[in-house]
Amino acid sequence: MSQLPNISNLACGLPATTIGTALALHGDCFEWLRHIPTDSLHAIVTDPPYGVKEYEAEQIEKRQNGQGGIWRIPPAFDGHARAPLPRFTALTPRERDNLTRFFVEWSGLVVRALRPGGHVFIASNTFLSQLVFAALVQGGLEFRGQLIRLVQTLRGGDRPKNAETEFPNVSSMLRGGYEPWGLFRKPLPAGMTVGDCLRTYQTGGIRRLPNGNPLSDVIPSERTPKRERELAPHPSLKPQAFLRQLVYVALPLGEGIIADPFMGSGSTLAAANAVGVACVGVERSAEYYALSLQAIPQLADIGVPEGGIGLQQSLFSD
Repeated sequence: MSQLPNISNLACGLPATTIGTALALHGDCFEWLRHIPTDSLHAIVTDPPYGVKEYEAEQIEKRQNGQGGIWRIPPAFDGHARAPLPRFTALTPRERDNLTRFFVEWSGLVVRALRPGGHVFIASNTFLSQLVFAALVQGGLEFRGQLIRLVQTLRGGDRPKNAETEFPNVSSMLRGGYEPWGLFRKPLPAGMTVGDCLRTYQTGGIRRLPNGNPLSDVIPSERTPKRERELAPHPSLKPQAFLRQLVYVALPLGEGIIADPFMGSGSTLAAANAVGVACVGVERSAEYYALSLQAIPQLADIGVPEGGIGLQQSLFSD
């Protein structure tokens, strides 16, 4: 395996902690993206947890205090209470405009920070993806398709609010069975082929899996296992079995720096540690940043289900 790049110089004065192959930073990712050197990142793998009304400080505080806010409380099953889920349909037209502006600005900063040909894997949901993906293109990224994470969630399928009894056989939305991830790329310089980009910037393509096959754009996935949720109690935690596939393929030559600008509790950084690639994460919440310092090494040590990437460390030995 190639020597890992130096990522300590990407702290840009923010509180920083090195954990294995990763660097966790406490700060605002917009300011961080403005100050890191241009063309310094090779890829981004992220699940944006704010810029959406449900994730504003006021709403998170209500959820944590058991007051609900605009978080939907799903039904209990088998006597077990369920954690609140965000109800994205609560956004007003003005809030949707704010969401668009948020991602247009973020996309422009990402274009500055990424090397030409660098890819972005970004989580969304079926209701907001149309807005988010269009905004990212408006900001300068090139749309390259979608990756579908097949996962049965509790989102959708609700009866009409305050009219459940009157219309018991009606749902306001379909029950969610997948999670869309947008795949974007910083445009290649004019006249440059993917091969040229790989030689010059180590970017431009997507890495094949250890067995030589390309990653499918449809990935069956479990809901995040209880053990992982206990280690990193974050409302949008993704499973290691899924994230390790993304961080593996995000670097086409297996070298370079991945970033997660919306780090949360550090699951992307944990996946990068498990795979053995360099990753920098930024989190603005002091609570989640502190949680990540404990969660990252523990999540990185977790074995993943049979067939999941990262099960055998030998898969990643060059």
